[in-house]
Amino acid sequence: MAFLRGFGACVPERVVGNAEIAARVGKSPEWILEVCGISERRWASPKVTVADLGVRAAEDCLTRSGVAAASIGMVLVGSGSSERRFPGPACVIAQRLGVPSGVPAIDLPMASAGSLYGMALASRLAGEFGNILVIGAEKMSTVVDLEPADPSTAILFGDGAGACLVSPDTGRLRIVDSVLHSDGAFAEDLRLGFDGVLTMNGMSVIMQASRKIPGAINELLAKHGVAASSIGLFVMHQANQNLIVRVAKSVGVAPDRFYSNIAKYGNTSSASMLIAASECGTEPGSICFAAFGAGFHWGALLAQS
Repeated sequence: MAFLRGFGACVPERVVGNAEIAARVGKSPEWILEVCGISERRWASPKVTVADLGVRAAEDCLTRSGVAAASIGMVLVGSGSSERRFPGPACVIAQRLGVPSGVPAIDLPMASAGSLYGMALASRLAGEFGNILVIGAEKMSTVVDLEPADPSTAILFGDGAGACLVSPDTGRLRIVDSVLHSDGAFAEDLRLGFDGVLTMNGMSVIMQASRKIPGAINELLAKHGVAASSIGLFVMHQANQNLIVRVAKSVGVAPDRFYSNIAKYGNTSSASMLIAASECGTEPGSICFAAFGAGFHWGALLAQS
């Protein structure tokens, strides 16, 4: 058994509005809002690293959870935008937080679905390792702030980090179960090479996400005999507002049952779901988390009070 004990987040101060992006991609601010539901996003300064963002989100999470870094038994960090091949940000974040030396710090080099995978793994490992800190941290501005700007990707992404604490014995929400899936047949449709250029087949990504996210949610809820209408709140990776609405309709609930903050933060990849969770709160009831990302990797997680 494992519990979600608390959440935290960090977003940079710099706000990058649609007018600034529109001027670079030859579109209007209104067009950007229409195609993705994003009004603005946050970009970190050049000196800020993925680890910097992750540390700040983790500190927020630990403070809000009332837990000291010394009691952490594992750190899991999902990120697809780390600045170097190795080591990843997990060990750096753990050391800077004051997590005891020798505690495993594991990187999940995954875009968009990294935090969901981390939560699912933590729920299965908490019984052995105790408190597990799950972090999603991304600096996507370095990926899209290039010339010439690609209109299909430059409009989407922002920077930030989110965190959650998974504990084996106490918390506001009990993790009931999760489902995880992958399909490498689509690996070329969304990828970031070592040259730093992001390549996305937008039609394929949207089509597959529109099918696979509702499929994972329905699979998980059916497994436990839970109706979608009984879920208090859905918290999904904030990829595109139109996708969120489409998924809501597919599972048979009103779009306002899906928490959304993409308008002000954009798509922060593996950070987005945990940033959203830190903002929406965890009132008594049930929450269904869901994500989809490059790989393709996707899944869902159910938690109840």
